[in-house]
Order: sequence, then structure tokens, then C-alpha cells
Amino acid sequence: MTVRVLLADDQALLRATFRILIDSTDDLTVIAEAADGREAVELTEAHRPDVVVMDIRMPHLDGVAATAAICSRPELTDTHILVLTTFENDVNVARALRAGASGFLGKGVSPDVLLSGIRTVAAGEALLSPTATRALITRFLAAPDTDDLLIPDAVKLLTDREREVVTLAAHGRSNAQIADRLVLSPLTVRSHIQRAMTKLDARDRAQLVVIAYRSGLVKPQPPTSAPTGAL
Repeated sequence: MTVRVLLADDQALLRATFRILIDSTDDLTVIAEAADGREAVELTEAHRPDVVVMDIRMPHLDGVAATAAICSRPELTDTHILVLTTFENDVNVARALRAGASGFLGKGVSPDVLLSGIRTVAAGEALLSPTATRALITRFLAAPDTDDLLIPDAVKLLTDREREVVTLAAHGRSNAQIADRLVLSPLTVRSHIQRAMTKLDARDRAQLVVIAYRSGLVKPQPPTSAPTGAL
């Protein structure tokens, strides 16, 4: 199955470079390009891509607002957002994740990492595993935010095992690592993750992690060092 990608970036040269790279693969294809956030929302509604590669800094409507607009539409629940950033404003990255983004990459990543990232979010997984990313997530996602409120009561719907699995996922553990830790099969872990996502109305694993922190299920740990670059 070919993953359909929409590119949203105000730099035409960068979009062209990404298009050449993505279209050179057998399993990914670019179906549309947007030069600003407003156009990204409109083209996402029109084409229903599997993944939107979204720049944060764009005219008319920035990437955070465009992400929120796309993720708020029930008919676009199958579209996942991969945010691109230069880490100039970590708070905006956290806001994008709260708004529904499935993860983020720095613009300086290698071509292989970008292609892998697109495949990862298309599969409903999250780009939240590396240490630098976990540090950023714990620093900002649990911070008070008057713009959005999560419902802690929703977490009460989880079973003890589901809470355990979600907590480990929020700490950046993969399904295989969780399975080893809890002496379960990876398939069983995946089932627990999927049931938790359904109960908490999470679009994907990234949103499950966001809810875990924002609801207080997982307490943030002080990062040992600041993020220093791209994933």
C-alpha cells in the first residue's frame, strides 16, 4: 500500500527537494503541495492524505494552527501530521503535539530518517522515542496551559494493565520493550495500546502519550539535558 503524502512548507525549493526524495521510493508518493497553513488545511480536506509533512513557520496560518484545524475534523482522523522544526521554539512543538501532531523531526535530518518518519506516523506510531524528544515532551506537555484542558476522568476508564502499558509508552518504550518489561507478547501490548487509544479518543500513539502527561497519569521528570538537535 502506498502512503500518500502532502507537503506543507512555504519554501518552494524545500518542497521540491522533499518531493523528489519521497517520490523516489516505491511505497511513498506526494499527492499535493501547500505553500501556507491555510492551503494545507484546504488540500488535506480535498485529498485526504495519509501523512501531512507540516512546517511550523508558514504565512497566513502557521503549522500549529493548521495542525489543530486538520485534527479537529472528524472526517480527517486517518490523516497524520509530521511536524518539521528547527527547534527555534520548543513550545510550538509541544503545542503542535497537543493539537494532534503525531511527532516531529528537525529539518536537518538525513533523507532516510525523514522517509522512516513518514512511514512511522502513517502506521499510527509516534516519533517520541529518542532521549532528546522525551526531554522536550516532559518539559512542555505537562506544563499548565489555559488553552486546552484534558479530562482526567477519562483515564479512569483504563484497566490497571492498560495504565501500566500507557505509562511505559509515555516514557518512550517501544512495544517490544514494554513486552519484555511486562512479560507479554508484543501483540498483546499492541492490543492494550489500541484499547487505551479507543477509550481515551486518541488519534494515535502520540496523542496517547500527550493525554498520559496532560491528565497526570505520568509525571514529568526533569530533563537531564536540553535537546540539542534533530532526531
